[in-house]
Amino acid sequence: MTVMEQRGAYRPAPPPAWQLRTDPAPLLPEAEPYRVLGTDAARKADPELLLRLHGELVRGRRYNTQATALTKQGRLAVYPSSTGQEACEIAAALALREQDWLFPSYRDTLAAVARGLDPVAALTLLRGDWHTGYDPREHRIAPLCTPLATQLPHAVGLAHAARLKGDDVVALAMVGDGGTSEGDFHEALNFAAVWQAPVVFLVQNNGFAISVPLAKQTAAPSLAHKAVGYGMPGRLVDGNDAVAVHEVLSEAVERAREGGGPTLIEAVTYRMEAHTNADDATRYRQDADVEAWQDHDPIVLLERELTERDLLDEDRRRAVREDAEEMAADLRARMNQDPALDPMDLFTHVYAEQTSQLREQAALLRAELEAENEADGAGR
Repeated sequence: MTVMEQRGAYRPAPPPAWQLRTDPAPLLPEAEPYRVLGTDAARKADPELLLRLHGELVRGRRYNTQATALTKQGRLAVYPSSTGQEACEIAAALALREQDWLFPSYRDTLAAVARGLDPVAALTLLRGDWHTGYDPREHRIAPLCTPLATQLPHAVGLAHAARLKGDDVVALAMVGDGGTSEGDFHEALNFAAVWQAPVVFLVQNNGFAISVPLAKQTAAPSLAHKAVGYGMPGRLVDGNDAVAVHEVLSEAVERAREGGGPTLIEAVTYRMEAHTNADDATRYRQDADVEAWQDHDPIVLLERELTERDLLDEDRRRAVREDAEEMAADLRARMNQDPALDPMDLFTHVYAEQTSQLREQAALLRAELEAENEADGAGR
């Protein structure tokens, strides 16, 4: 204590308004991942929602296995499978309204397909044929993002702009646990909270950033706890419980729509397959670790609930599988067709108005192609 304090002349000034902070307690996530399936709350779940989730999960699993097979056949350059994470993917798509935007990462092709995107278009980037493969504005799905977490600031910017314009739009941005270690993650959450942007962040914590386990990325109690530092609520949910993920996402989306600002949701799941077909997961994890998650498979959990409630009989199970097989057969047939490529597409969508250099390069290529065609014609 200083001399002035001892004499009673010192009075600490109250903190200015800009230093005041709200109580962090309401922002803290659950102590344990929120669950619905296997609890009494599951009995209150809408049967139609349960059946729709089940149908989409089975289709999604078949989509993943078919896409993985296509890489082995040389039809895809790479495929990051979301097998085991289908509950997160499907719930993300179903929680949004038509006017909302989805911002996926490279592993979220299934979420884009569940939102209505053509399965072939969702794989076009991974096939190496075209820039994105679809019109983002038409589908309200941002381009599948390969750089980690760069889609998050984009989602915040779009959501903030939509609110300024008075549009009824919410953005849902998906990212993996590895993406939370990127600077873009910090910047996106900070801006979203300051601006109170109508955006929801879904972190799929599948245990690994390629080969790096979560424990070597963060010392936080959970990734959801990071929300408190930005001034937004965090939620922790069982990422393999499709009903729970859908409920938590739906609540966060509607909260954002009503002006409540952003939410950070961590869905605890597991990457059952390797990071991509180019990865050897046996170098950094044991088969026993993967097998331990088999009983917590999202399809197994949901089918157990549906069976207990007499909502899933063998006829319906067969119908769902047949629908998934039809989707896979169509995907396989169309992916086995070689695309018709136009070299002049190199200059499309580079700039809104082509630069003089780009026009010059296009003219040179066009002349070369014409000369080549003339030579081929003369050779015949």
